[in-house]
Amino acid sequence: MERRKMENLGIETSLLGFGCMRFPTLADGKIDEVTAEKMLDEAMASGVTYYDTAFPYHDGDSEPFVGRVLDKYDRSSYYLATKLPIWMVESKENAREIFEKQLKRLNKDYIDFYLIHALDKERFQKVKDMQIVEMCEELRKEGKIRHLGFSFHDDYEVFEEIINYHSWDFCQIQYNYMDTEIQAGDKGYKLAEEKGIPMVIMEPVRGGLLAGFSDEIDNMFKEVTPDNSIASWALRWVGSHSNVKVVLSGMSSPEQVEDNLKTFNNFKVLSECEEETVDKVVTTLRSRMQNGCTGCRYCMPCPSGVNIPGSFRVWNDYHIYQKYDVVKNRWENEISADEKPENCVECGACEDQCPQKISIREHLKRVQQELDHPTWK
Repeated sequence: MERRKMENLGIETSLLGFGCMRFPTLADGKIDEVTAEKMLDEAMASGVTYYDTAFPYHDGDSEPFVGRVLDKYDRSSYYLATKLPIWMVESKENAREIFEKQLKRLNKDYIDFYLIHALDKERFQKVKDMQIVEMCEELRKEGKIRHLGFSFHDDYEVFEEIINYHSWDFCQIQYNYMDTEIQAGDKGYKLAEEKGIPMVIMEPVRGGLLAGFSDEIDNMFKEVTPDNSIASWALRWVGSHSNVKVVLSGMSSPEQVEDNLKTFNNFKVLSECEEETVDKVVTTLRSRMQNGCTGCRYCMPCPSGVNIPGSFRVWNDYHIYQKYDVVKNRWENEISADEKPENCVECGACEDQCPQKISIREHLKRVQQELDHPTWK
């Protein structure tokens, strides 16, 4: 099993980390504990030492289940990570209460890697106002937290503010070969590397989107390594970055565990030829984008309430991956009826502000038509 050293902490972890938010489930939605336990056991036997859960995973069942399974093993043989659900926190005192509840659910005396969960600009302000970092440092002094970090979902500017706010032990970001310019992205990776802050990576396969494409795309990979899975390319791309110390994979089947172990038990950084193949795939996928919206939001707020950048993001992803299921929830649930492009009154105010000179009114019509009547399922 490939291992990486976190120089600032003086410890070594397995490069593959087991993400515990996508365990196989039964018909009632509960964790299939028999299968999931076998998956965790296989990972442990193969040298995986990093296990990542969180308060809300599997409707709160992940922490107790993971804690029970790990109770079989010597406490020094693995690193356990969990996260403070900052959106639930009402005060500094309440944050401590939640933490103590997590210790009980996990049946552990301490947490190796504790993260302030899913920070964005608004939640980070809450962290500052409630002195959550200070509370976590108190827990560290008590021996209940070994290493403190945060997970992140916002733009680079917010990431820069957060990472410079405190002397963090580590940080966790979404990073993959399609998201180099999204959220923290390449710039965030470089900043953390310069500061000597080790990185744990989530969504290396972008929620499964990078595990398989059309035959056209898959064949680009298969021509180079016919015996390797498409998902392994995404994992190796992330792992080829030296400041990435843990690559989290939310494994949901024994087959995924086996494939990931195959990748990391004989890990190889991408060769120059393989990097060129990934670049070729990315170029091909991005060429399917329907417009160059960067999400700068200069077009917002729309006088009619249309979520212009959100609509374009969904539309572009639909075309990139040529699968409606990829955007179904965002289109049908996250973008409300009042925010849909059909509410556009074609006033043109957005186009006057757009740095990319996009024909926004025309494109919004296409968004509504194509997503209401998708060709790709």
